Amino acid sequence: MPSLKDMRNRIASVKATRKITKAMQMVAAAKLRRAQEAAQAARPYAQRMDAMLSNIGSRITSREGVSPLLVGTGNDQVHLLVVMTAERGLCGGFNSNIAKLARQDAGQLARQGKTVKIMCVGRKGADNLRRDLNRNIVERTNFRGIKQISFAQAEQVANRIKEMFEAGEFDVCTLYFSEFKSVIAQKPTAQQLIPAKLPEAKASDAAKVEASAEFEPSEEAILADLLTRNISTQVFRGLLENAASEQGARMSAMDNATRNAGDMINKLTVRYNRLRQANITKELIEIISGAEAL
Repeated sequence: MPSLKDMRNRIASVKATRKITKAMQMVAAAKLRRAQEAAQAARPYAQRMDAMLSNIGSRITSREGVSPLLVGTGNDQVHLLVVMTAERGLCGGFNSNIAKLARQDAGQLARQGKTVKIMCVGRKGADNLRRDLNRNIVERTNFRGIKQISFAQAEQVANRIKEMFEAGEFDVCTLYFSEFKSVIAQKPTAQQLIPAKLPEAKASDAAKVEASAEFEPSEEAILADLLTRNISTQVFRGLLENAASEQGARMSAMDNATRNAGDMINKLTVRYNRLRQANITKELIEIISGAEAL
């Protein structure tokens, strides 16, 4: 049975932990609003980029000389999985959920006889996948010293993806990140980058482009430029979604940790009071027994 001093030390330790988790929750809440606004602001641009690519791509897909970023290499043997996670932990299941989705897809591709390569963006992704997929990891990128993600970091990742594709190191590229829904809901998402998997263009939108748009330079040149820029745009969107999801997950996790610490303090306090009362009762019995023996 622990002594009263041990119980006091444990209660003090849990109280100190609760202060830390409460502070982390408040910091995450302060960062969440800015990260959420940035993620929501990036969505319309990415969606319009998809719409424009879909409209133009549907018109020239059957032509010769179309960029392989749109139509692919004609093969799907080698897959590159770009797994984007956080640099730090203490954010619930945020990192592990993204890694779990990538691990499931990697296993499914391996069973189909495909070659899987993994690019980890963020330290926690490499840590999660290192145990069973370490031999598949070909690139590691982290932004540990960067306080706020900008388009420059997205371009760095996108340029490396394009270099690997031009070198013929993979045929299909898929991006993994967590889409921000709310503070308590983040959805692990897999999005195919190369070849670009675009939404089907609506007939009305295609008709508008056909009727009102003249392209200068050619449609092929515009599409090639947009496809290159789309990779950076989608990577940047994924990084922003991850940033908001990370802060939301951390805020929720630290709130739960603070509540659990409070419950533990209450339980330990009850145990401490019972043990203290038992010791007092024991001492009183010893005093009374000694007085009666005189």
